[in-house]
Amino acid sequence: MHAPVLSASGLVKRYGDLVALAGVDVSIDPGESVAVMGASGSGKTTLLHCLAAIIAPDAGSVVLSSPNGAAVELVGMTENQRSAVRRSQLGFVFQEHLLLPELTAVENAALPLLLLGTPRAQAEAHAAGWLAALGLGGMEQRRIGQLSGGQAQRVAIARAQVTGAPIVFADEPTGALDSRTSAEVLTALLDATTGQGRSLVVVTHDPGVAARCSRTLHMTDGRIQGPATLARGGVA
Repeated sequence: MHAPVLSASGLVKRYGDLVALAGVDVSIDPGESVAVMGASGSGKTTLLHCLAAIIAPDAGSVVLSSPNGAAVELVGMTENQRSAVRRSQLGFVFQEHLLLPELTAVENAALPLLLLGTPRAQAEAHAAGWLAALGLGGMEQRRIGQLSGGQAQRVAIARAQVTGAPIVFADEPTGALDSRTSAEVLTALLDATTGQGRSLVVVTHDPGVAARCSRTLHMTDGRIQGPATLARGGVA
């Protein structure tokens, strides 16, 4: 048995009188894909943000296994410390891809490496390799406005993977795409994460997306409903 790449226990998050997370426990194993589903306001995005060190919970623990095998507690870190963890050990794909329109595809994909101090030529060469692997060879110098929605999301996937992050978080990554493009982008995302032995946590409203993940967590009123671990491909 492998140790979880990420584990959380007793997560609580409040916004005034609203309890967004009410004592959530969850663990993510290496190489698995986990879908998080639930109605609006159920706490699924808050859970993702706590797991991904975007926000700090009010209580609980989030432990990330670093590439050297050391366990790192994310709760209690300063914002600067969490930011450093996000840059070096986590990847992100969002519904609206959040790419910089003034940069080219390869510059966008290389950005995490550049922020870590990697020389520009080396960073862009590595990013170009990811773009090619995702079917965007020859499009490296296009700006984001010159790409389709599906192509832009592939650039975002390349950006999420370029540092070799062991776990990627995706928030409605196919929500703005038509059904055919959605399926293609999801395939690319799974190939780039679990296909490489990395882990994926995806918030989605789409049962079709969840069905392609290893397991699904259903959230209601800040809690995970039912068993947290299901058979591969199963949906609770």
